[in-house]
Amino acid sequence: MPDYSDRHLKDVLTRSKTIAVVGVSTNPVRPSYYVARYLGLKGYRVLPVNPGHAGKTLFGQTIHASLRDIDEPVHMVDIFRRSEAVPSIVEEALEVCEGLQTIWMQIGVEHAEAAERAEAAGLTVIQNRCPKIEYQCLFGELRMGGFATGIISSKL
Repeated sequence: MPDYSDRHLKDVLTRSKTIAVVGVSTNPVRPSYYVARYLGLKGYRVLPVNPGHAGKTLFGQTIHASLRDIDEPVHMVDIFRRSEAVPSIVEEALEVCEGLQTIWMQIGVEHAEAAERAEAAGLTVIQNRCPKIEYQCLFGELRMGGFATGIISSKL
């Protein structure tokens, strides 16, 4: 059973400084865009990865075609791709990402064998979670107050 306790998730988000976002979109209504943007606004160094947009600029960073094109340490790889694409991303990350500590798979993305491979290499693996949502919850940005509390209270 994975350890997704608040303490564990906060530790991962605190120790990660540079995040490669694989599958990032340049479309501002796509979750990969606004999650990457949010993480950058919170002080993380976000390195966008998407072969379809390679060479373009997003959030002041050049979009990389693959993890192989990144020439600096990456602490976390955040995967915005279908689950079946995860094994090749994990293998590439293990091969080329200096300083890698965490493989993070977004909501709806899971791959047990790839997770086992990454964990066997000493990495932390988070599946089916969003770092933006976890950050907001863990660092006090989401509060149950006012209107939302009234709705929940009326349902109890």
